[in-house]
Amino acid sequence: MSNKIFILSEKEIKSLIHLDLNLIAEIEKAFVALAKGEVEMPPILSMEMKDQRGEVDVKTAYIKNFNGFAVKISPGFFNNPSLGLPSLNGLMILFSSKTGLVQSLLLDNGYLTDIRTAAAGAISIKYLSNENSKSLGIIGSGLQARLQAQAACFVRKFDTITVWGRDQLKTEKCAEDIKSITNINCKIELDIEKTVKENEILITTTPSKKYLIKQSWLQPGQHITAMGSDNSEKNEIDPNIFKSIDLFVPDRNSQSKKLGELRTAIKENIVKENDTFPELGNIIVDPNLGRSNENQITLCDLTGTGVQDTAIATLTDKLAKEKNIGKIIEN
Repeated sequence: MSNKIFILSEKEIKSLIHLDLNLIAEIEKAFVALAKGEVEMPPILSMEMKDQRGEVDVKTAYIKNFNGFAVKISPGFFNNPSLGLPSLNGLMILFSSKTGLVQSLLLDNGYLTDIRTAAAGAISIKYLSNENSKSLGIIGSGLQARLQAQAACFVRKFDTITVWGRDQLKTEKCAEDIKSITNINCKIELDIEKTVKENEILITTTPSKKYLIKQSWLQPGQHITAMGSDNSEKNEIDPNIFKSIDLFVPDRNSQSKKLGELRTAIKENIVKENDTFPELGNIIVDPNLGRSNENQITLCDLTGTGVQDTAIATLTDKLAKEKNIGKIIEN
């Protein structure tokens, strides 16, 4: 008996899956499953190629009652923009949860990772920021800066968006793109301290290895989503911030301790190794675990989870088969 495998190109995937409220809802369900213990998710397999300024992560997760589970291979090579190439690449393979056979090969070039990451950012803002927040500050000027801004606008109504970046021309282009996508006034700010102090919600989107946001800059009521630190070399947040914030929420405690912002706080003896915090899924299940008043400062650390990949790969596979999109091979 032969096995039919759907092979989808990036163009075909983009015709099926978009960054919208429906996708945000699907990723939200995945975080809930994780919080309820309905997921098997091993640690991330990560390898760095320092001489090439490159890295590769392998993520996977099995979700109870899902027909499939994804294995995602995600390289990041940060010299690529100078070659006219994107920094991120990759693919996802969806296997049957019943037989282990390959169901779909998703040649997305990192697209699914990009938008599921942005969806997680929107979820963190939805559950942790003040509902009446009107100003958004984006730290970074790459693709994820654009996507995070777009996703945030699905869950909050902003009057202004501010973008900070090291390269003025790239930052100006990023601000233009965000304005075009969101129809919201978007400006650049070359002073990162001012960017932090003047915005109610902040999103960090950089591959920085030295922290960018300082403790002394924080303002009452702010929410920060930090999504740039996803390996043991990166760091966007001053570890002393953990002394000032009222609530810290990781997507996964174990990952944040090894790859995210908790790692540097533990290293500086600000947070204890065995400390645990409510994860994003726990906040969705029980919002009472989240922000309790408008003056609290909250920080969410998104390191990226395999459960997000299985959720978006499963959705892509479902839509492809419904619409008969993609090349089919029999193996």
